[in-house]
Amino acid sequence: MDLIAQERDRLLRSTTRVVGIVCVVISVVAVLSSLAVPLGLLVGALACIAAMIVGFVVFGSTGSVWWTAVVLAGGLGALAILLLGVDDTVRPVIASAVLPLAAGGISAPLMAQRGHPVGLGLTIVAGAAVVVAMIWATGSFFSAPVGGALLGWVLIAVVTVWISRSIPRVARRIYSIGTAHRAERQASETEAQRRQGARLLHDTVLATLTLLAHSGVGVSEQAMREQAAEDARLLRHLRLGATPQPQQSGDYSLTSEEESPLGQTLESVKQRFGRMGLEVSWHGTGQVLLPSNVLDAFLLALGECLENVRRHAGVGEAHVTIVHDNEMVRAMVTDSGVGFDLTNVSAERLGFKESVVNRLREVGGDAKLFSAPGSGTTVVLEAPR
Repeated sequence: MDLIAQERDRLLRSTTRVVGIVCVVISVVAVLSSLAVPLGLLVGALACIAAMIVGFVVFGSTGSVWWTAVVLAGGLGALAILLLGVDDTVRPVIASAVLPLAAGGISAPLMAQRGHPVGLGLTIVAGAAVVVAMIWATGSFFSAPVGGALLGWVLIAVVTVWISRSIPRVARRIYSIGTAHRAERQASETEAQRRQGARLLHDTVLATLTLLAHSGVGVSEQAMREQAAEDARLLRHLRLGATPQPQQSGDYSLTSEEESPLGQTLESVKQRFGRMGLEVSWHGTGQVLLPSNVLDAFLLALGECLENVRRHAGVGEAHVTIVHDNEMVRAMVTDSGVGFDLTNVSAERLGFKESVVNRLREVGGDAKLFSAPGSGTTVVLEAPR
């Protein structure tokens, strides 16, 4: 049962409990105020009503059909004691006093019997018994107590149908509003990233290209080389999912480290692909230190595998499991997408071979690919520590 159905049933049980107890209490006050019921009968009726209230309380939490039976038995028992034990002259007065019990207390369980045919059947039988009892007590089908009892059952049925249909409709509207909000937020974030990327390119690569276009007038050859190298390094970090922070125009903070923590950079890759619509779930190792050249090759190969999932797998989720020992770090990238036949891949297609396999082999690692049509794809990446 989904969350919407659970919330609907919980609301119906809570409404049953509140309506039932309130109607029972009103009838008790009316009966006591009439002073027309002998003490012995009153004690018996109050015992049945107490059992009925207990049944309502427990039923509101569990929804068990057995507590439905307790509620109905207690209500019918109280009606029988109060109507059968008094004189004919007093019985119409008592019938009016117990009208809330007959119209609301006993009918309340009807609201929470969706999907419970036994409880629904018991409630309908109890309703018929209530109408018959009120007709007998008043001597007429067209009396006010009988009309009130019928009206109460009809109102309970209408409220039940209304709540059952309204909750899924409201939930769908909330979901649609949430979807629209997420789409708007993603569009805003994409626009902000586009502007940041444009500023970044303007401050770095485009500035360098402009100098080259003007033959580097006013700038030494060594300075041009250093600036171009810094631009290349910046672009490489962006490819890995980093977000450099500008210090001033053309100067972005990037610290050079001999070893870098794998865990932090994996999170950057996850966020990068999350922004592009691919949810990446990480499993396994949290933090592993890798030399910077190995880390770059490992993350670029991993990013290429995730990009292939995003483009070709036909699914919105990929799983990455990271394990390591004293010599190697391994990443297993899996998806449940369409897969493909490895024998049908043309030897001229060098994307995976160059961007993943050879990139890792250059730093002492390797990569293996496993796939079959309709069975998803798995890539195992290895990089030395």
